Amino acid sequence: MFDTVLVANRGEIAVRVIRACRDMGLRSVAVYSDADRLSPHVLLADQALSIGGAPAAESYLRGDRIIEAAQISGAGAIHPGYGFLAERARFAQDVEESGLVFIGPRPASIQAMGDKTEARRRMSEAGIPIVPGGEDPVRDSREALRLAEDLGFPVLLKAVAGGGGKGMRLVHNAAAMSAAFEAAVREAEAAFGDGSIYVEKLLLRPRHIEFQILADDSGNVLHLGERECSIQRRHQKLIEEAPSTVLTPTERVEMGAVAVRAAQAVDYRGVGTVEFLYDEGNFYFLEMNTRLQVEHPVTELVTGLDLVEWQIRVARGEPLGFSQDDVSVTGHAIECRITSEDPRRDFLPSAGRIDYLAIPAGPGIRWDGGIASGFEVSLHYDPLLGKLIVHAENRAGAIRRMKRALDELEVSGVETCVPFHRRVMAEEDFANGRLSVAYVEEHPELFGDYAEDHRVAAMMAAVLEHEHRSRRLVSRSDGRRGTQLSTWRASGWPWKK
Repeated sequence: MFDTVLVANRGEIAVRVIRACRDMGLRSVAVYSDADRLSPHVLLADQALSIGGAPAAESYLRGDRIIEAAQISGAGAIHPGYGFLAERARFAQDVEESGLVFIGPRPASIQAMGDKTEARRRMSEAGIPIVPGGEDPVRDSREALRLAEDLGFPVLLKAVAGGGGKGMRLVHNAAAMSAAFEAAVREAEAAFGDGSIYVEKLLLRPRHIEFQILADDSGNVLHLGERECSIQRRHQKLIEEAPSTVLTPTERVEMGAVAVRAAQAVDYRGVGTVEFLYDEGNFYFLEMNTRLQVEHPVTELVTGLDLVEWQIRVARGEPLGFSQDDVSVTGHAIECRITSEDPRRDFLPSAGRIDYLAIPAGPGIRWDGGIASGFEVSLHYDPLLGKLIVHAENRAGAIRRMKRALDELEVSGVETCVPFHRRVMAEEDFANGRLSVAYVEEHPELFGDYAEDHRVAAMMAAVLEHEHRSRRLVSRSDGRRGTQLSTWRASGWPWKK
């Protein structure tokens, strides 16, 4: 029964875990690189320790330093967040061998699902449909080409140790295979330390639907419904929502049951996600992520369950205490990933100092962020700044609420993908739920001239900055102190009565 948790991550997920620890009455310990010493997660934690230089390889990927920091701080458990070491079975094993609790699945489960070819083999043996493809890693581009010709183009090259779209390349024909294979190997080695690649048949216009899994140490496994993650660019998710608009009640029950079977096949514990490709009424196992997902907030909002809290409770040995029949989904939730990327320049990463940050508020709006005014956005890490999530009675209401929230969100000093999200929310196919993983490529108008979007954003920023600077404390007749705002408005000066 540990009382202190070290968070082996940074940014918005570190903030999220630290807040969950505080809600549960637990102490939190942050770790940070040289680039993050003044980051929000460092300032929010009860204790913070430096673990190395700015490059992740010198800090957040140094499992030995993270374990040492936990021991120095007196932490009894380590929460890996997502990314970095979250799906490294060796790290989870090292944590446990050090006498600490790893807040996540058993190392053997991570190993089984972390090797994508092994995961495919296990799922096939369990009778779970999988996407056609190779059962073993390919040794070189020639072997990959032979398999691709057997499967039929187009195909995907995928990292065996992959996730998050890293180490993936789409290959349309034989001529493109050699270069694509070399690129996939390089990216896989850089991201996961393992350049092994396998080949999978590409389904042209499927939807990406995943089921949230929750399991305890006593063998109780259930799912918390599905998320639709079809809005992607280069296999990177951009927008997620729950529930999906396409599944029938029968399909939802069937896919959920298969997801539970997949988790049971690897003796799963904690929070995880089973991902499927859905194509015209058929679905295929894609992979299982043995960690918390970036998009977990949409499930939290429609189920009312705190997934980070449950991760910690399961790690402390607590049983779930409820059954599948107790899980219900209410309303609709949408999440937009807010990244420091410029959609006008092919999502080129942007770095710099955040001069001003205005976060939307109001009923049904949630902001999970790891930034603040004055924060330095570095190119050393993933460009995710935060997540804007909304919840409403139905999908149409959620879209309207997201439009309003995006209009109120202002991040100045770096380029962001906010203009892109505004256009998606206003697009007809999205509004009508006509989605697929090819959605972004099939809607080039989403990447047109953003000049008007930037003009409006600049005006809003000017208004907000004016209001901020114009605040002054005034005396009230009752002797209390309050805040008075200027009377300037975007529509002009108000009429005086």
